[in-house]
Amino acid sequence: MGFLYQGEVIVSRQNRRVVDLCKLEDRKARQAQKRFRFDGIKLLCEAVERNVPLEAIFLKQGGADKVEARFEELTGRTPSSVSCPAFLLSDELFDKISQENAPEGVICVAGYIDRIHKMYIIEKEVTLDLPEGPILLLESVRDPLNVGAIIRSAAALGIKHLVISEDCADLYHPKTLRAAMGPLFSMPITRVDNLTVAVEKITASGRRVFAAALDDTAVKLGEFSFRFGDCVIIGNEGHGLSEGVIKACTRSIYIPMQAGTESLNAGVAAALLMWELCK
Repeated sequence: MGFLYQGEVIVSRQNRRVVDLCKLEDRKARQAQKRFRFDGIKLLCEAVERNVPLEAIFLKQGGADKVEARFEELTGRTPSSVSCPAFLLSDELFDKISQENAPEGVICVAGYIDRIHKMYIIEKEVTLDLPEGPILLLESVRDPLNVGAIIRSAAALGIKHLVISEDCADLYHPKTLRAAMGPLFSMPITRVDNLTVAVEKITASGRRVFAAALDDTAVKLGEFSFRFGDCVIIGNEGHGLSEGVIKACTRSIYIPMQAGTESLNAGVAAALLMWELCK
């Protein structure tokens, strides 16, 4: 059996459900509704496998059968097992609202994953609920492609938790979702309003936090050994880490590079540091 289709084929951009779907392209609308959209069959399969709270599925009329067959192939489940309503869109309408260059024929709407993506207002009495093991922190990493790539690399390399500043890219931005793929749906991420204080709390608990920054005290990556439970923090793509965060850290660390080369992309730098951190 197919997905749980509702009503007739939708052909108008002014349809209420389509209007609500398109509003989710805006961050303020996503935050207000605590909902987000994503495109593509692989993300749909990942969302179902990781128990993301799906609210609606929109399928291209001319490709619905193909999507259903691919879904069953990738998940081993029948489409009818997905307990959220599905809607057929005309091919022309679907292509207009898809965010993919080569639309795969499915768009989904889901609720924020609040059970693992949390926001903390850092106060003296607040204790960050962080697991044992290595943790990556991000300050002001505003490119959603970088944030998504970092999440994907973190999951692959064994990082179990991310802590990010409030002004990092939106986790539910379409580019973040496409770059991160499935790991975004299960990676615990804590967003904090004051990263400096968060770092101070982590170091006060006895853990070491290393700032990815080149200063007089910085140690070269590879010239010392990380300990279990150590943390590394990556800064903004253009400006690096703030002075307050660097001062709150245990020590600075840098990645050696050939003379005359540009600094590494934030996503690449994070991957190299996480490799050493989890080795």
